[in-house]
Amino acid sequence: MNELLYIIIIPVIIGSALFLIPGKFNILKGILAIFTSILCLVYSVLIFTGKQFAFTPYTALDRLNSEFLRSINFDLIKYSAFNIDSLNQLILLFVAIFAFLILLYSIVYISKEKKINNYYEYFLLTLGCSFGAVASDNLLLFLIFWGILGLTLYKLIKAHNDESSAAAKKTLIIVGASDGIMILGIAILWKITGTLNMSDINVDTNNALTILAFFTLLIGAFTKAGAFPFHSWIPDYTKNAPASSSAFLPASLDKLLGIYFLARICNNLFVLNDWLRVVILSLGVITIITAVLMALVQHDYKKLLGFHAVSQVGYMVVGFGLGTMLGIAAGLFHMVNHALYKSGLLLSAGCVEHRTGKNNIEEVGGLSKVMPITFIAALVFALSISGIPPLNGFASKWMIYQGIIDFGAGSGIANNLWIVWLALAVLGSALTLASFIKFIGGIFLGRKKEEFKAIKEVSVLMWLPLVILALFCVGFGVFASGYIVPKLFYPIAGNFSFVGIWQSEMVSLLILVSIILGLIIYFIGNIKNYRTADSFVGGGEKMIEKGNYNAVEFYKTISDFKLLNDIYKKAEEKWFDIYDLTKRFVLWCSHSFSNAHNGILSNYTIWIFAGLIIMLLIMI
Repeated sequence: MNELLYIIIIPVIIGSALFLIPGKFNILKGILAIFTSILCLVYSVLIFTGKQFAFTPYTALDRLNSEFLRSINFDLIKYSAFNIDSLNQLILLFVAIFAFLILLYSIVYISKEKKINNYYEYFLLTLGCSFGAVASDNLLLFLIFWGILGLTLYKLIKAHNDESSAAAKKTLIIVGASDGIMILGIAILWKITGTLNMSDINVDTNNALTILAFFTLLIGAFTKAGAFPFHSWIPDYTKNAPASSSAFLPASLDKLLGIYFLARICNNLFVLNDWLRVVILSLGVITIITAVLMALVQHDYKKLLGFHAVSQVGYMVVGFGLGTMLGIAAGLFHMVNHALYKSGLLLSAGCVEHRTGKNNIEEVGGLSKVMPITFIAALVFALSISGIPPLNGFASKWMIYQGIIDFGAGSGIANNLWIVWLALAVLGSALTLASFIKFIGGIFLGRKKEEFKAIKEVSVLMWLPLVILALFCVGFGVFASGYIVPKLFYPIAGNFSFVGIWQSEMVSLLILVSIILGLIIYFIGNIKNYRTADSFVGGGEKMIEKGNYNAVEFYKTISDFKLLNDIYKKAEEKWFDIYDLTKRFVLWCSHSFSNAHNGILSNYTIWIFAGLIIMLLIMI
């Protein structure tokens, strides 16, 4: 009966104890962290399978609820309950899976990143607090764990220069500010309902106060998940943080936690009206399109992946915005799928960075032969995020498309706009494919540079997590309709029927057969002999230099397009960055007030009288 308490407390205790071990024993810290993650994974499997759980909700603090606490009228069960249901069982399981895989990867990867202090300590603290946030039923307890995660997120970025320090500060301020806004929403809910337990709250959004509470909590969920307009910290973080930190937090845990809380907000805490659905769906498709357009023109491949981490959140937001059983299941399925392939992509990027020391697509190329395992895994992840069947990204996106079409049968304002939601979602998927042609082509295809000829594949501890994640992507796609969705998501969203006919196993078999037939035809066609000759250019001279595939030049035409060029210039000037806009406003106010203090006594007298008048008006 104590598995839930163990997975929260054990990582926190061991993570805290690791601070006592000197930094020169970093490998030992990593090994202890891996064993801790394995233990948590075992407990999370027990929780997921429901073993030893006789009822729901389950309160893990029962033994701590002593006679002494009761004597002072403080009941831990009442005020600090943990709740277990199908949704957080699923989230707990995948948090544990990602923690184990990324720690395994980190053993080798972090050894090169010498400047990361106390990496494993903060990793385990993040793990324990993530478990605590997911399992918390009490909103205040949830907010405590949620807030600590903001601090560990800040500590897991390597602040080795001004740019990375600025990214860390930006992350802390944006996440911290959203946490502060959430306090207001929690206070409003407590005022309205008289309780802080999420399982006891379900309010209609039929007045200004409940709508305000909804938006304050929505800001917290959107910021953690990285949805527009609170997304700007994620690309900066992924660019400057170690790949393992980015894979653990913005790619997997923050998505799982942010979307988990969004699911609670949209389906448990509030009953949404039609206009709020329009707002959520609009923010979802805006997130999809704007982020993928920014990803298209990136040269830094880690920042490119950061923008895609934002774009894919839009699909999840759309799923929950639909509010149907199919939409909710699709949003949750895409949440899990995104965590799988985006973690894999960032870890693949980390492998490339680890071997080459380069982050710019233009500075690498032709690595497929020297890093074949990384290439194949990255290709699987890229095809999956692009929605190519039969991989898992296609399965969840197809469910979202089906959910939008089914949603269009309703009569509300949001329902009538279904074609808009569908068109933009499909467009986002097409643009995603375009940007990952750039990613795969620029890094792994083309001519290999002279300086990279001695490069070898990364060690087994780094490529093994990639292979496992790639197998997840294949398995979750092939067995989506027959096993994965019914077993994992029916218990959460309820039973539903798909629109039309969709059997992922049959689709996968047909694709496999077509690939085999294509290979047979290819090899038969190559039996014949063809005449070969040197390249002919104009006057017949031989080409001395071999041509090379340039993955970047073609995409410059997108940024040069008149309408998009203006948008990209505004983006470079941070006009769409809520952090930078706020900073400019604060500095403008500070400068204005500084100018007002000019040392002239009569001006100070005017300020005093103006302040008194404002105070009197407020009191009246």
